[in-house]
Amino acid sequence: MTENNFTHPLQEPGLSSRFIDPCILVIFGATGDLTARKLLPALYNLAREGQLPPQFACVGFARRDKTHEQFRAEMKEAISRFSRVKPVDEALWATFEKQLFYYKSEFHDEKGYQGLSQFLTDLDNKLGTKGNRVFYLSTQPSYFTTIAENLHKARLIYDQEIEKERWSRMIIEKPFGHDLKSAEALQKDLMQFLHEDQIYRIDHYLGKETVQNLLVLRFANSLFESLWNNRYIDHVQITVAEDIGIGSRGALWEESGFLRDILQNHMMQILSLIAMEPPVDLSAAAIHDEKVKAIKAIRPFDLSTLNDSVVRGQYGPGYINGESVIGYREEKNVNPASMVETYLAMRLYIDNWRWAGVPFYIRGGKRLPKKGTEISVFFKDPPSVLFQHPGRPNDPNVLTIRIQPDEGTSLKINCKVPGTSQLIQPVKMNFRYGKYFGMAPPEAYERLILDCILGDNTLFAREDEVFNSWKLLSPILDAWSEKGSSKDTFPNYPSGSWGPKAAEDLLLDGRKWRLL
Repeated sequence: MTENNFTHPLQEPGLSSRFIDPCILVIFGATGDLTARKLLPALYNLAREGQLPPQFACVGFARRDKTHEQFRAEMKEAISRFSRVKPVDEALWATFEKQLFYYKSEFHDEKGYQGLSQFLTDLDNKLGTKGNRVFYLSTQPSYFTTIAENLHKARLIYDQEIEKERWSRMIIEKPFGHDLKSAEALQKDLMQFLHEDQIYRIDHYLGKETVQNLLVLRFANSLFESLWNNRYIDHVQITVAEDIGIGSRGALWEESGFLRDILQNHMMQILSLIAMEPPVDLSAAAIHDEKVKAIKAIRPFDLSTLNDSVVRGQYGPGYINGESVIGYREEKNVNPASMVETYLAMRLYIDNWRWAGVPFYIRGGKRLPKKGTEISVFFKDPPSVLFQHPGRPNDPNVLTIRIQPDEGTSLKINCKVPGTSQLIQPVKMNFRYGKYFGMAPPEAYERLILDCILGDNTLFAREDEVFNSWKLLSPILDAWSEKGSSKDTFPNYPSGSWGPKAAEDLLLDGRKWRLL
């Protein structure tokens, strides 16, 4: 079995110097899909690499009848299917499963939380977890305040200004509100029971290795940082493409849509990391401060000409990988006349010294031809004096940062074709994490869960990041709601295409979307 010595050779430099406190992780909604697919495989891999404290336990909290043994068996099956490392190490599992427990209760049952308090105290005494708690809310957002209030009543959330010997933290899944008003209301409710530094708003995109490497790429390489401005950059594209539809999430998607589900959190977080100024240091506060400045500098949308800068879409029937698929309105639990967007593209500007005049093009959607998330930075062309052929302009230099799949970075440059001619052809300098380092990068949830245990909220969203993002985007939602559309507006792109034709018109001055 892997030893819990915190100095695994594959750890990032400096991680072993951070002491990992004993603790108990309580997952609310533990019978849900996220627990099986992501959370338990993440915990298993942290244990496999010696990243969890020896004094650790995970308690699944849910409403279904289940024994500890049943929960453990289900989680072993999930880990065998979804872990990035296979097969399950039986020797490791024999120890790991003894740290897994199940507790049955309704989310609104106060007596259930009193029982949970006693159950956790018993585990503290048995395992030496010292009263430290991480509460992971893998539930519908409507339960967030209820769970926090009941934990507070059961004295499971500590006042950290008074409690110095133990700590409690809460991880909250997206979405944090569905617009600015609801986000502010949720924050106000939670602040009755927690301090801001106890709230960890998780965005799994921030845990991805390539996203974390954005700061290193920018600020540890003078080659890029010296060019990272409007003098050298023509425009930036961010794409989040999925080939799948909404599947069994019809009811949830009808309440959210692409803007709320993906753009407001994932894509705005990526944008802020691309656009932010250098922080004064690598502390969480300094990084968050610069991200907020970048978001606040985004030019508000002119609602009178919204269609000129924002395009929304909804997929219809079509083909994915040669197979026929249904349209969004035919999906289960979807209104046959639904006007909820499954695609969104926009052009925006960041009005500060670094980015003045540089357009940022953002797009993403469901049922696109392939899955991929990437950032592409297009550099300006050199003066058209040398190496130009009439009717055949050279390709621009493009730095592409692939977030998923095949995490890595590529740089497209122009080179002369061998021979006596002066033909110029673009070539790529390509780097892939898995190929270069000989290992798959850790899953995002591994890093984020560990950071919460360590009390490091750098890769989590701070309240003012969330509020300023909603402040920018809520007017778009309001405009859509007030204006409405005729029923025949959607669907406006077939499954398997790259979205509505109008999205092509967002790119000005002959620019085109980069093909993934």
